[in-house]
Amino acid sequence: MRYCPGCGHGIVHRLVAEVIDEMGLREKTVAVVPVGCAVFLDEYFDCDAIQAAHGRAPAVATGLKRSCPGTTIFTYQGDGDLAAIGTAETVHAAARGENFTIIFINNAIYGMTGGQQAPTTMPGQKTTTNPYGRDPKVAGYPIRVCEMLATLDGPTYIERVSVHNVTNVLKAKRAIKKAFKIQNDGLGFSLVEVVSPCPTGWNLTPLKACEYMEKTMIPYYPLGVYKDTTQPKTDISDSTKVLDKESVGK
Repeated sequence: MRYCPGCGHGIVHRLVAEVIDEMGLREKTVAVVPVGCAVFLDEYFDCDAIQAAHGRAPAVATGLKRSCPGTTIFTYQGDGDLAAIGTAETVHAAARGENFTIIFINNAIYGMTGGQQAPTTMPGQKTTTNPYGRDPKVAGYPIRVCEMLATLDGPTYIERVSVHNVTNVLKAKRAIKKAFKIQNDGLGFSLVEVVSPCPTGWNLTPLKACEYMEKTMIPYYPLGVYKDTTQPKTDISDSTKVLDKESVGK
């Protein structure tokens, strides 16, 4: 594969592909991929795909879904794409409750272009553009996408998962399958954020990258369901919070 050893993209690709096949969606699925490591996705999927300009995948997905409502549409986006140049497209697609699915890869760095600071880079985390670590006084604080979108009325399902060990890989697959089912049932916008390793960008071995995720990244980006309007109650860890339409603003 084009991805570096230990990269999480290959794992997530496999999970999405398995879900598409298990749900019998291959002949009616269109993937939307923007600039970044995600741009290689169409080389590994046997379904239709279209490349969007940097950050614009949700806008393209909106047009595809509205013009072909019987098609399963998903975007596959990194954090630099979704949470930086594409923030507006992401937020407004969620606010409108567009009926497509976003698979969001959060590795806290710009992986393809040289390991620069991303909107999700954590305080103190070193990158090529801030070799002494992110200073919130200079660069501001990271964007927590799930927490932000969960405050909106539009989204139906938002969950953050990880792929740093087998248990969490299985949980990630269940989340992806649920997101696709919600879309196919016509219930609205769904987003699955996947906390994922970038050993090359982090200057770590694949094993150390997974340890870094466990000890540093996941405490900052807690896993769990942040919104699910299809269920009256959702099981989540104490470190996460579900925000539904009734609780927003209270």
